[in-house]
Amino acid sequence: MSSSVTRTAGNEPTKPAGPAEGAPPTRGGVFSRMGPRTALWLVRAPLAVLAGVLLYLSFPPRPLWWLAPLALALLAGCLLGRRARAGFGLGLLAGLGFLLPLLVWTGEEVGPVPWLALGAVEALFIGLTGLGIALVGRLPAWPVFAAAVWVAGEALRARIPFGGFPWGKLAFGQADGVFTPLVALGGTPLLSFAVALCGFGLYAALRAARENPGRATAALAALTVVAPIGAGLAARPLVSDSAEDGTVVAAVIQGNVPRLGLDFNAQRRRVLDNHVNRTIELAEDVRAGRAPKPDFVVWPENSSDLDPYSQPDAYDAIERAVKAIGVPVAIGAVVAPETGPLRNTMILWDPVKGPTETYDKRKIQPFGERIPMRSFVRLFSSDVDRVRRDFGPGKDPGVFDMAGTGVGMVTCFEAAFDDAVRSTVRDGAQVIAVPSNNATFGRTQMTYQQLAMDRIRAVEHSRTVLVPVTSGVSAVIRPDGKIVQQTKMFTADALVAEIPLRSTETPATRLGPLPEYALLLLAAGGFGLVLTRRIRARRSA
Repeated sequence: MSSSVTRTAGNEPTKPAGPAEGAPPTRGGVFSRMGPRTALWLVRAPLAVLAGVLLYLSFPPRPLWWLAPLALALLAGCLLGRRARAGFGLGLLAGLGFLLPLLVWTGEEVGPVPWLALGAVEALFIGLTGLGIALVGRLPAWPVFAAAVWVAGEALRARIPFGGFPWGKLAFGQADGVFTPLVALGGTPLLSFAVALCGFGLYAALRAARENPGRATAALAALTVVAPIGAGLAARPLVSDSAEDGTVVAAVIQGNVPRLGLDFNAQRRRVLDNHVNRTIELAEDVRAGRAPKPDFVVWPENSSDLDPYSQPDAYDAIERAVKAIGVPVAIGAVVAPETGPLRNTMILWDPVKGPTETYDKRKIQPFGERIPMRSFVRLFSSDVDRVRRDFGPGKDPGVFDMAGTGVGMVTCFEAAFDDAVRSTVRDGAQVIAVPSNNATFGRTQMTYQQLAMDRIRAVEHSRTVLVPVTSGVSAVIRPDGKIVQQTKMFTADALVAEIPLRSTETPATRLGPLPEYALLLLAAGGFGLVLTRRIRARRSA
């Protein structure tokens, strides 16, 4: 039997030899007692967080779109060779590094709890994505399957819970990127797939070059790195801002709000008056020859939080502004029926006929315009009681006939949803309007993230996008995704621009969700191959 002590010649027990008292611990003192998996985790975990942070930095207002493939290449290095459980943990860390800074604006006025809760819930989906990538990472051509798994994760996040939250899709950070034209071919799923494929392919090519340089490496690099970039360049002819149906002069009004934060609408009449006055100023500029006369005007979401149908003073104020400008105006209003939920409504207001058509926002923002699980959520934040009456969703797309032009309404949060924008274009929109209200989020990056999203929608459907916002940034975006005019934040302004009308549908508009379904099938096929391999391995054992 061995002993932990030795005996001297005089049979006195002594301690084993060791470092001298007061000497510093040996270099391997701590790490030598760690298992290899623990040591690797301590390296991979911060790298996964770094990958998420790099992905965040690729989003607006920074023009660093090229960081996204690099971030995913780094994430692939963390995930490959890991078990599914480790893949989930590393993916979760990457998701937190990405989404917490990206969504920090959600806590601008309500404190950190809602922001942290939203970021953590959304990061769980990236954790599941990391799990899936770890599973398919041992397959041949794994970058293709891994990119499809990333799209599957985005598709899931865009649908659940509470109707989904697509904010942070890879596609929405690529408004200035080389891959952008692909959105006109296969929508945001194809654009996200191309970015992910390039990132995962980059890691695969570097790994193959290190372990097995040769022709196979060149072929792999060409397939998974060069091909997405080449496809983006090849799709450029799909992007055009030419006028197919002539041009019109459109105006967007930014009236500004009296104060920032959740209480921006405490002076509701002041908000309405701001938009009324700025429209009347535009009418005066037109009469004086300082501005061209618009064919139609679009106000922002919530430009009238007073229901013009039930409050005569609000009706009269809007009527005065519309008659002054003398053209159809789309008014963003809160409509309060006697019973049932509130309606976030765009009203087509004619200078002769008054209010005519309406469009009710279909994608209602959970925990903003409606409060699911109100009693439970109140335990964490009393701000839920600021929403005393929930908004209800509309059912049909809204395309207004404004002086002979089909102007499709996509209200604020709806621009994040593929089906909401596409259905409007399919219903006849020659121009897309995204009336929004960002006053609640102050001077955060939210407005720039949303503006980049609107630029992607312009290219996806080859339509001019008008973005009137209560407090900024309002903009006019051409069908090629370029911003031709924009306002400053929290200033009253009016943008007047001649814009092209287009009616041709892009492949993305015609195909709708089919590219996404195809990529979901590809991801499912990868999981099927993993399952088949495991079954065969068990049988052979």
